[in-house]
Amino acid sequence: MIYIIIGLVVFVSVFYLMITEKVPQAWATMIGGLIMALIGIINEEDALEAVSERLEILFLLIGMMIIVHLVSETGVFQWFAIKVAQLVRGEPFRLVVLLAVVTALCSAFLDNVTTILLMAPVSILLAKQLKLDPFPFVITEVMSANIGGLATLIGDPTQLIIGAEGNLGFNSFLLNTAPMSIIAMIILIANVYIIYGRHMVVSNELKARIMELDSSRSLKDQKLLQQAAVIFALVLVGFILNNFINKGLAIISLSGAIFLVIIAKRNPKEILEHVEWETLFFFIGLFMMIRGIENLNIINIIGDRIIHLTEGKFDMAVIAVTWLSAAFTSIIGNVANAATVSKILGVMVPSFDGLGNTQAFWWALSFGSCLGGNITILSSATNVVAVGAAGKAGCKIDFMKFFKFGGLIAFETLLVGTIYLYVRYM
Repeated sequence: MIYIIIGLVVFVSVFYLMITEKVPQAWATMIGGLIMALIGIINEEDALEAVSERLEILFLLIGMMIIVHLVSETGVFQWFAIKVAQLVRGEPFRLVVLLAVVTALCSAFLDNVTTILLMAPVSILLAKQLKLDPFPFVITEVMSANIGGLATLIGDPTQLIIGAEGNLGFNSFLLNTAPMSIIAMIILIANVYIIYGRHMVVSNELKARIMELDSSRSLKDQKLLQQAAVIFALVLVGFILNNFINKGLAIISLSGAIFLVIIAKRNPKEILEHVEWETLFFFIGLFMMIRGIENLNIINIIGDRIIHLTEGKFDMAVIAVTWLSAAFTSIIGNVANAATVSKILGVMVPSFDGLGNTQAFWWALSFGSCLGGNITILSSATNVVAVGAAGKAGCKIDFMKFFKFGGLIAFETLLVGTIYLYVRYM
């Protein structure tokens, strides 16, 4: 019993440190994992096994980080954003919508944080050119990034965790979560129009400034763009065909990254400096902590409690997972939530065999993690990055300002997501 109490104290303390940002998130999880090792909750073998079981996630992330960095060097994201703005001839609401769609599409296939880092500054620039409040632009892009990440296996780190733990492939996500991602985008755009769109009025003179921006100046390396486009397309094809070629997503991702570095004649040492090592160590520490919670049987206890509270009813259990995971996400963040709840599902799901399509539990977790990622600033790393970028540009977004809009979008999309799960799987 004493070890359970200590383990829970360590777990809660780590997330307190993460929420208050007293230490970097990677340090918090690594410290938590090491404390569990030092006091005997996990041993060295447990720690190494916890990480080695999820090497596919880590290697897949490394490969995609390298590819995305090289793509970002071309300036194609900024070029595309300006082209989109000119396509709508500076009409503000249509501009917000198209930027949101671009962000969602990019987030479905690229790292969310990288996408928002590239798109947010451009959106803020365009908003200032039109003399509009950047907040509707930024908040819509953040919501779009989290919603777009729901569409595919590689769209968000939470999806990678769910895919690995639930043994779900790239095509499974496309068929099951992508439709909800599209529905959620429609809900988001409707809310943006009702709350902000009707108040966006811009003079013809200001619209002309947008049309004068030279998008071609954003493109820095045409040759690299062509190389990266070919490699990225091949990697995506590999992901889609993985069920047939059976090479593994990590191998496909790393192969594409290494080949692109070689043909682009980049210095591997410099490229590795752009890998987000802090993110990777965050995952390593988190995996160690989750193993500790597993060893203490806490995950089994939580799984049993959910089964008991839902009286073993399949539909009630799926709905409970959706909303509980969203609630957890709002507090501890979507990555930590996915890593924790996926282990609970590993215990729960076998109990519902024969009562319904048990894949619904994994989609419920996916909805709760990605759509719940819009609730607060702390719900997703994407939110934190976007708020920071907006602050540097003079657009301050505090906790409550984010929550008022993000909480509304999360509630509406989760409500529709629950109906989607019920109609499709129950």
